[in-house]
This record gives sequence, structure tokens and C-alpha cells, in this order.
Amino acid sequence: MLAYVEAITSSNTMEDVWPIHCDAMAEFGFNRILYGLTWTRSRDQTSLGPRDDFLVLTNLDETYTGPFVDQGLYKHAPMMRWVLRNTGAMSWGWLRDQVDNLTEEEKLVMAFNNQQGVRSGYSVSFQGVDKKSVAAIALMADPDVSQDAVDAMWKEHGRTIVAMNNVLHLKVVQLPDNAVRKTLTNRQRETLEWVGEGKPPRISGSSWVSRLRLLKNTFGSRVRRWMWKQRLRRL
Repeated sequence: MLAYVEAITSSNTMEDVWPIHCDAMAEFGFNRILYGLTWTRSRDQTSLGPRDDFLVLTNLDETYTGPFVDQGLYKHAPMMRWVLRNTGAMSWGWLRDQVDNLTEEEKLVMAFNNQQGVRSGYSVSFQGVDKKSVAAIALMADPDVSQDAVDAMWKEHGRTIVAMNNVLHLKVVQLPDNAVRKTLTNRQRETLEWVGEGKPPRISGSSWVSRLRLLKNTFGSRVRRWMWKQRLRRL
């Protein structure tokens, strides 16, 4: 695990971090994983906010992520209900006790997962970095591996797996949003850095407000995430 921590903490881009984590989870039999992070959970904490506010990392192919992520099946995933209300790790064996309590939409998601060979695994819900953020990762075993087998492995390695995923999550929330940085002009980057560093604006009030409004209109939620991460790195 020490080698994993050193590799993750010394990486500077998402492109470096994610393959390291995928390889590490595969060693425990989780060859398919799906990480999601949003900064705009609803006030009642029952939904995840706009899709544009999501960061999604996965090694699943489009046949799964298309319907589940892009078309919104995740909204009705039974384990998502658990994730929104809990922190920590939960076996998908939990679903056995929920069969009689599933909604029709949740049953459709279960059928889709079964069709895609997503039948056993664990979900890890991370401690929120603020009241509106939520993040979790789904660790999926191979289709022919039973939940009982996954649970047996988890008894031996579960604490290590959770710790490794927490390291990943803490690294992800500190990485810069390259989708924003690569498309910013020098003036826009300067404005965001003033905000992130807590510095007073060096221009008139009306010009400052105009700059911020233009940034938000152009980049939307991506700019809000970038500002938040800049503040986080100063803590």
C-alpha cells in the first residue's frame, strides 16, 4: 500500500492518477470501477444536482456508461440511495435485504446491471468536503464472482481498500480542473487566481463583477469547481 500512496500523492494530473488506481483495485479483483463526484447536491440531500456538475472517472465502456451515466440510470440505482445517506463502505449484499423495498425504477437499474454483468461488488461513499458535495466509488467484481466471494475477500482486505480509495478521493479533489485551465485566457486565469487566493481585485468594482459574470456564463459549474479547489489548496 505504501507504494500506492507514494504513486498517487506524487502524481499531478488525473491522467496519471486514474490508471494507478485502476491497476491497484484490479489486484483485489475489481476490474471495473466507477468514481463520481459532484459539488451541488440538493439541499435535502436526496439528489445529486445537475449532470454538468459531475466529475466521472471510470474504466467501463460506453455500453454501460451511456445508459447509466449519460442517460441518468444512476439516479435510480439502489446503492445510490445508500450513498446519499451514508459514509463508508457497503457490500452489495445489502441489496438482498432491500428486494421488497425497491421502486420500479430501481428494479429496472438492477435488471440493467445484471444484463451488463454488474452483479457483485462494494460501494464506498466518501466523507463530504462540504455540505453540498458528495462522492462515491463503485467497485465491481467480475461477472462470474459471487457476492459471497467478494465479501470473504473484503474481510481480509477491506480496510486497506477503503484507505486506498480515500487517498484517491482526497487527491482528486485537489487536482486542477484541466478542462477549465486549458481554455482560459490569461485575463480569466488571473481573475480566478485572485478569487482562489483570496486577494482583493486590482480593478474597479464594476469591471470585477463583469469579469466574474462572464466567466460563470462561459464555463458554468466548471468555474465554480475550480474556484473551490483553489481555496482547498490554501488550507
